[in-house]
Amino acid sequence: MGLHERVAAAAEGELPEWSRVGDARRAHIERVADLMAAWAAGRALSESDQARWRAAAYLHDALREAPADELRPLVPEDLRDLPAGALHGPATAERLRAEGVADPSLLRAVAYHTLGHPEFDDLGRALYVADILEPGRASLPAVREALRARMPGELDAVAREVAGVRIRHMVERGLPLRLETVGFWNVLTAEPSRVGVP
Repeated sequence: MGLHERVAAAAEGELPEWSRVGDARRAHIERVADLMAAWAAGRALSESDQARWRAAAYLHDALREAPADELRPLVPEDLRDLPAGALHGPATAERLRAEGVADPSLLRAVAYHTLGHPEFDDLGRALYVADILEPGRASLPAVREALRARMPGELDAVAREVAGVRIRHMVERGLPLRLETVGFWNVLTAEPSRVGVP
């Protein structure tokens, strides 16, 4: 099965015309895409899957700078109560779905990259991790660098560490945890680590 034209274009760095991305956000997206491309190649994925990983990176924040009041009506009803900063993923996935993108793994990765999801496959897990570990983030650069150095061979273990930090941060701030996030954590901690899997 060939890639949808929107996915193929995104794999080459072309954002949708409906994107809402400034220069700083575009730079973040490109750093995430660089990580995803390197990790997909490091895992010796097929050319098609490598393109999907790059596309997911380019698409994940396509609507990040759109106002929440524009995004909320676009997302499925069960996600409309998300905080403003988490609406862009589901809204982007819905735009892609409406255009005919029928890649459940890629759509799930884009939709839930800020939350995590218990049904993430390696693409979803890698995007979740890359979004946090990209080298442009200022906080804890040495920690991020050490985690990046373990990728892509330790994807599950690194995803578990990243999820643990994010969940701990939310708990310390007294924020509620989404069922998707809790489910993601439970899957990550229930399965044996595939450390060293290429």
